[in-house]
Amino acid sequence: MSSAPIDDPRQDAPRVGEPKSAAAGIPAVVNSVRIVGRQAGPRRGLLTLLNVNQDKGFDCPGCAWPEPDHRHAAEFCENGAKAVAEEATRRAVQPEFFARHSVADLAGRSGYWLGQQGRLTRPMYLAEGADHYVPVTWDEAFDLVAGELTALDSPDQAAFYTSGRTSNEAAFLYQLFARRFGTNNLPDCSNMCHESSGSALTETLGVGKGSVLLEDLYQADLIIVAGQNPGTNHPRMLTALEKAKKAGARIITVNPLPEAGMQRFRNPQTPGGVLGRGTRLTDLFLQIRLGGDLALFSAFNRLLLQADEAGTGTPIDHAFIEEHTSGFADFAAALLKPDEATFWAEVGEATGLSRERIEEALAMVLASRRTVVCWAMGLTQHRHSVPTIREVVNFLLLRGDIGRPGSGVCPVRGHSNVQGDRTMGIFERPDDRFLDALGAEFAFEPPRHHGYDVVRTIRAMRDGAVKVFFAMGGNFVSASPDTLATEQAMRRCSLTVHVSTKLNRSHAVTGARALILPALGRTDRDVRDGRERFVTVEDSMGKVHASRGSVPPLSPDMRSEVDIIAGLARRVLGPGDTVPWEELAADYDRVRDRVARVVPGFEDFNARVRAPGGFTLPHAPRDSRSFPTATGRANFTVNEITVLRVPEGRLLLQTLRSHDQYNTTIYGLDDRYRGIHDGRRVVLVNPRDAERLGAADGDYVDLVSEFADGVERRAPHFRVVHYPTAEGCAAAYYPEANVLVPLDSTAEVSNTPTSKSVVVRFEADSGVPAVI
Repeated sequence: MSSAPIDDPRQDAPRVGEPKSAAAGIPAVVNSVRIVGRQAGPRRGLLTLLNVNQDKGFDCPGCAWPEPDHRHAAEFCENGAKAVAEEATRRAVQPEFFARHSVADLAGRSGYWLGQQGRLTRPMYLAEGADHYVPVTWDEAFDLVAGELTALDSPDQAAFYTSGRTSNEAAFLYQLFARRFGTNNLPDCSNMCHESSGSALTETLGVGKGSVLLEDLYQADLIIVAGQNPGTNHPRMLTALEKAKKAGARIITVNPLPEAGMQRFRNPQTPGGVLGRGTRLTDLFLQIRLGGDLALFSAFNRLLLQADEAGTGTPIDHAFIEEHTSGFADFAAALLKPDEATFWAEVGEATGLSRERIEEALAMVLASRRTVVCWAMGLTQHRHSVPTIREVVNFLLLRGDIGRPGSGVCPVRGHSNVQGDRTMGIFERPDDRFLDALGAEFAFEPPRHHGYDVVRTIRAMRDGAVKVFFAMGGNFVSASPDTLATEQAMRRCSLTVHVSTKLNRSHAVTGARALILPALGRTDRDVRDGRERFVTVEDSMGKVHASRGSVPPLSPDMRSEVDIIAGLARRVLGPGDTVPWEELAADYDRVRDRVARVVPGFEDFNARVRAPGGFTLPHAPRDSRSFPTATGRANFTVNEITVLRVPEGRLLLQTLRSHDQYNTTIYGLDDRYRGIHDGRRVVLVNPRDAERLGAADGDYVDLVSEFADGVERRAPHFRVVHYPTAEGCAAAYYPEANVLVPLDSTAEVSNTPTSKSVVVRFEADSGVPAVI
């Protein structure tokens, strides 16, 4: 692969300054206005921003954080403004662009450069052996896909991926099409992020979603934010935390890195945030070693059990445990079994925290009547992620903090509507109740065997078991682990298809043949036959609301995802298929009527979603302290402490986002909260670790990951940045560091890639790297 052309900005020579100790404020406002004006123009950009996250507007294409009942006129954050700017841009990628740039040329460009070219406007086709994409009509594109799919020996030789941005209506039709075709191969981005949360919560509480609403955060006495960086990944969460603080809540932050947003928040919507010092959010910072969260919550739980045995106050809610839970005796016996010295030695090694520091946190727990635990991928992307989240649930069950206002579990989902996709049936392992309802509604027998998740899809493509890969949004090649293995697997397909709004690396790493199909985005007006249509999304807290685009599309050839799915389904399944695809596409109300009869909680969907703010889906543990588990109760579980030990001269590395990106979309080359500017190939290392490894600040090294399979995975030419990380731990941005994550290193139960616990060593810099 060639290095970046001269007009592709360098990303391997960053400027490094001091990290910030506060987030947002005037710089966030200035940067928001600047990027929107540059991409969309002042008038188009301002009008678009005023519609973000409003009742009659569109849902931000960024994160899934919920909207408050009383919304600000500017209900968006800096990263939301960046997401809107990129989608509402006036830049357009026309067929002439593809005539100028071969696929090999595109493969040599950075993801940042590709995304900056603008919106895709025409269906484009790459023929077998061809060097360039060429324009095709929609009919030709559908015929190409249909020909390939219908020629397969089995429907399971196709995989249908989706990203979180897909609307509820499109997701429902997408899974219906895949199952009418005959497969449950429906991998999605949840497989790579919160699958561990869903697995653990389904087993313990019976519902694989969070149990809290925004109002619960405002009523909480204590909020624990673990393995999460809201200041970059969910910036509007900082506003909710600020409101909780002003209502009296205290906050414990658990993270290997100090993050500016959790230190102090300068709310740009308030005078105190703009002109004053803002609000200090964190009351206690536990700088934990990567992967130590299971040990930390085990320590909390052991101390609670010991305090109960000693008769010290009321550390445990025995009435709740007796009435609503199962497995308490086995859980308690296992946790209290190790002797004190052995237990605390393991906890200290796993967490890097002293017992005194943990007991300081426990004092805050004991002073709280209502506790919420929030987490994100810092907890979900380890080998032992499911046990970790089960132990978080144990912690809350001990205190009776499930189904009580101001308390509960709060997994903070990433991409907007990633939770809605799963609710609509995008899942490779659907339960029989959903399939029964789907089959009854559409008069067919859905496939019952389990399909492939993301990791299994990559393996199946590698092994020739999947020949057609179809992606509804996303950037699969860059988002997936083990970049070289993923690229090799993708190239083994006979056809790869990407429904996309903008260019990304997945368009340059193709099967023998490839299609790019241009879709409308959240910001775009969706008009058909003179009628304006809207879609719906589900936020991270289970609230469903409408989303209406406001920007005229740049091209008449851009189609809605619903139209694309319906058109393709009719072409593949033929005129005799009994699903009225054309009617469903013409009127999304008809899709919602079908959803209402298939998916519990969506009764009277069309009427309720038209109410201001939409409606909240039922959640039995929260609503009635009832638990649809195998036992009919909330389940305590036994989870053995895991200590991540690395050989001498190695570090434990996590992949993370910069402040100038969202998932694999790179908005710019700065991470100003961490003091990184004009580059992305950096590795953040504690100065004491760097000294031990002989890596001076500013040195360039290759990162080499080590795994049991013996394969050497290398990410070359990373600048060493001395940074206050937890000792023994390092961090680097994805997707650049995804090459280091082994395909076969996955979480127990959930099969999620272990992107937060990669064992690496440093080697001498081998030179300028290939572009990712």
